[in-house]
Amino acid sequence: MTLLQTTTAGSLPKPAWLAEPNTLWAPWRLTGDDLVAGKQDALRLAVDDQRRAGIHILGDGEQTRQHFVTTFVEHLAGVDFEKRETVRIRDRYDASVPTVVGAVERPQPVFVEDAAFLRAQTDQPIKWTLPGPMTMIDTLYDAHYRTREKLAWEFATILNQEARELEAAGVDIIQFDEPAFNVFFDEANDWGIATLERAAEGLRAETAVHICYGYGIEANTQWKKTLGSEWRQYERTFPNLQRSTIDIISLECQNSRVPMDLIALVRGKKVMVGAIDVATDAIETPDQVAQTLRAALRFVDADKLYPATNCGLAPLARHVARGKLKALADGASIVRQELLS
Repeated sequence: MTLLQTTTAGSLPKPAWLAEPNTLWAPWRLTGDDLVAGKQDALRLAVDDQRRAGIHILGDGEQTRQHFVTTFVEHLAGVDFEKRETVRIRDRYDASVPTVVGAVERPQPVFVEDAAFLRAQTDQPIKWTLPGPMTMIDTLYDAHYRTREKLAWEFATILNQEARELEAAGVDIIQFDEPAFNVFFDEANDWGIATLERAAEGLRAETAVHICYGYGIEANTQWKKTLGSEWRQYERTFPNLQRSTIDIISLECQNSRVPMDLIALVRGKKVMVGAIDVATDAIETPDQVAQTLRAALRFVDADKLYPATNCGLAPLARHVARGKLKALADGASIVRQELLS
């Protein structure tokens, strides 16, 4: 097996003809059959960009999705997108969100067709991202269940249905995005990790949980300024995640204030180490990436370390994202050669 297999946290920038550049969750610029074809073309380009950069575990770049949570939710019954309320997202910014008005159900697969299309583009390992239960409930207004925990368990069951079909479509790693774990610590430990395990129950594919400090948008960068000289949020959830059934833990490291020794709290797990900063247009050098990976290797075995990005690259210019992917692959190559020499 190749040591230090590289991957991304998930999203990549969309082409300008598909959605407005440098804009997170931008509206589509195509409609109907043109939109379907455009999404597939963009997915192929995302695969090609990753492959050319030297990335090992490929994703779809979330090219067929407008939003990492609501694009999944809009395919579910029980959620009204016309009835909207303003809620506090991740306890840091307000947003207008859809309302849960009845029992949530998944009438049909959501991403399975797209995942099968991704599988057809490459023989390399592929990873697919899904929103985690706790992050889903934090991105909606609940007028039906009126308890965050109950709604999270309902979403966990739905996510497990989707994950099993993604596995059958050939997905090698199924990743659940849970940035809410870095905010709502008590809930995460009381029932959030348990609902995540329910979402991953019975899968033969490897499972991952991505816990970041958010995209490089203003609300997140301002929040990070309030976190102090050390970002120790992972310390609150890592002990329970170490005991969980999830295979891979993904965390933000590059240009963050996360003490590397926190990785020791999940010793025995595989770790996706974020070695690319998504909150800046500056492209890391391979040596900067290598430095981050060397620091992480003090706390995780080489065969369990996956160099990755801190979070999604969607808001960046495409040429910047491509440069960062190349730096990630080249930096991992430097450390790989050091380990093998």
